[in-house]
Amino acid sequence: SLFTVQPKTKKTLGKTGVKNVVVVEGVRIPFLQSGTSYADLMPHDLARAALQGLLTRTSVPRDVVDYIVYGTVIQEVKTSNVAREAALGAGFSDKTPAHTVTMACISSNQAMTTGVGMIAAGQCDVVVAGGVELMSDVPIRHSRKMRKTMLTLNRAKTLGQKLSLISKIRPDYFAPELPAVAEFSTSETMGHSADRLAAAFGISRLEQDEYALRSHTLAKKAQDEGLLQDVVPFKVPGRDTVTKDNGIRPSSMEQMGKLKPAFVKPYGTVTAANSSFLTDGASAILIMSEEKALAMGYKPKAYLRDFVYVSQDPKDQLLLGPTYATPKVLERAGLSLSDIDVFEFHEAFAGQILANLKAMDSDWFAQNYMGRKSKVGAPPLDKFNTWGGSLSLGHPFGATGCRLVITAAHRLKKEGGQYGLVAACAAGGQVMVLGSSVFPW
Repeated sequence: SLFTVQPKTKKTLGKTGVKNVVVVEGVRIPFLQSGTSYADLMPHDLARAALQGLLTRTSVPRDVVDYIVYGTVIQEVKTSNVAREAALGAGFSDKTPAHTVTMACISSNQAMTTGVGMIAAGQCDVVVAGGVELMSDVPIRHSRKMRKTMLTLNRAKTLGQKLSLISKIRPDYFAPELPAVAEFSTSETMGHSADRLAAAFGISRLEQDEYALRSHTLAKKAQDEGLLQDVVPFKVPGRDTVTKDNGIRPSSMEQMGKLKPAFVKPYGTVTAANSSFLTDGASAILIMSEEKALAMGYKPKAYLRDFVYVSQDPKDQLLLGPTYATPKVLERAGLSLSDIDVFEFHEAFAGQILANLKAMDSDWFAQNYMGRKSKVGAPPLDKFNTWGGSLSLGHPFGATGCRLVITAAHRLKKEGGQYGLVAACAAGGQVMVLGSSVFPW
């Protein structure tokens, strides 16, 4: 993403004939480890809380919002269009259209860029985008044989027909189908991909644990200093009010070193400590055309300047999306890596982040895999995820993209930077990089 506070350059990145699109505000309810305070809720409850938090913070009139888009990954069957259910629950008019998108870990990025496209096309002036995931409760299906039997049973007319069908049910029909964080095309779990990627780039267990410790330490510092301004409290029905993320746990290298490999046993390097954990959470972001935001008296936080989606081989390069997308978005914007002040990358696994940093810094990788003459360069760590990341703050699949964007905007403002870059890898090997330029308020 590209952002600005004090304009250091005259380059605005505006496009002739295209409306400027701005981020007015973004919020999220606290991200919680699955099985904690949100365990008894449904996804639309979380999404509704994020929408209400956004309405409270911005005082934007509900009827000004032209459209609502939400991202989610593991769908609750009863609320397949979770955007619509959450919008109605948050008091939006039933005349406000809403739809739901899915694109693995970049679902809310896709929700945002869908909104950007609608505004750029002149369809809308005000869009609310967001994302939600409730990993505490995921749909578990009967086996196909059992489903077929039950559906046929539903149509059976006579008692004889029903008994005949029931008599065909065998014990193995009752084996449930559990959802897995795996690629359908390869049947490989994301953790296995991360382990292979770390091995391919020669990234040690020690380096991964050190990076994870950095993430937790920086997140704790940001939380203690009140920098995570996007978090809004959520009064959980029948429980306490939740005010902060609960997965931030700075440990010690010694404690982390005791954990066994989580995926590739016994020699793998990816463990529970250097991976993002299953998380419940929701986010919401208010996007407008610049002219509409200014007419309504808002001070936008960032321009959303450019984005690129790339797609890679889901087996060998599933998690290398940021390496492929970053040079493309920089070229489109006419910037180099050194122009970027703030980097916010999704941390699925410490090994995945470190592999991307190595790949970005390798001329050999650029020439042999990307068809480029030279490397794009690795982001310097002093500009990279300095308020923590998904490893520590948590990763509700559908909600992380909005967190990355609003964090980049807040960091630019605090640090006086001009451009920010947001990237995330996703299942299927896709990534998006968002460009923005923050205002000199």
